[in-house]
Amino acid sequence: MTSPKDGPRHEAYERLIETTRRLSPTPTVVAHPCDTVSLEGALEARASGIIEPLLVGPRSRIEAAAAELGRSLKGLEIVDTPHSHASAAEAVKLIRAGRGELLMKGSLHTDELMAEVTHRDTGLRTERRISHVFAMAVPTYAQPLFITDAAVNIFPDLDAKRDIVQNAIDLAIALQLEAKVAILSAVETVTSKIPSTIDAAALCKMADRGQITGGLLEGPLALDNAISPEAARIKGIVSPVAGQANILVVPDLEAGNMLAKNLTFLANADAAGVVLGARVPIMLTSRADALRARMASAALAVLFAEYRKANQPVAS
Repeated sequence: MTSPKDGPRHEAYERLIETTRRLSPTPTVVAHPCDTVSLEGALEARASGIIEPLLVGPRSRIEAAAAELGRSLKGLEIVDTPHSHASAAEAVKLIRAGRGELLMKGSLHTDELMAEVTHRDTGLRTERRISHVFAMAVPTYAQPLFITDAAVNIFPDLDAKRDIVQNAIDLAIALQLEAKVAILSAVETVTSKIPSTIDAAALCKMADRGQITGGLLEGPLALDNAISPEAARIKGIVSPVAGQANILVVPDLEAGNMLAKNLTFLANADAAGVVLGARVPIMLTSRADALRARMASAALAVLFAEYRKANQPVAS
């Protein structure tokens, strides 16, 4: 029987986690896992063979959390730090030193970790804009549903949206899914009165010209005709994306965050997620996330890291 803290054991997450079992556990730096929720997520992902965690934080607090859980830390390396800011800085430093292929957020604030990740000189930036992708398991939707960006970019401009879309497409490809991308707005027609419709049209043209690759784009689309075949039919929208999108690109962070939380709390969905565009995938889990969603986030990050390694260009 599923316990309440695990949330619904959606089949999509089970398949995702199962896929990682063919791989060796991925070295993962865990920043400040100083409460029972964040530590348990890391330990469960380790027990399932998904990751091999390196814990960074105040040793006494990590050990106290483990004792409260009744879990052993035997065999785990702990890098002792005095506080959360030092944990974030040290975790990023360890990634840069090659000690981990993934970064997992613990019980510190997201802004605190991301400030170190995005630091111009000592962070984990690449030429790609960093963005977050929610992987939603929605009981009433037949396929995985990706929402981006609902956690990192507050008011992205067109160039940022190009990277946000490409990051999400790359994740879908890593999971061996066809990327059907709906660029969302309030309406499905282009109008100067709603700037997000103009961005949507521009993104679709960028895909036509090869500036975005690997996915099918359609937009602007309102949410109903992005995910409902009947709504798309009524509006007369004929495309391989409308009514069957699996990637929803929102106009801004506020819209995305509200959409993801609506699905979580009103539709009983689980929300795994991963940050892409940095040197390594990053798991930005929330204290409200179910344990199963935390493990699914780890699986997402592992599978994306494996995909990226397999597709890196060979040095000449």
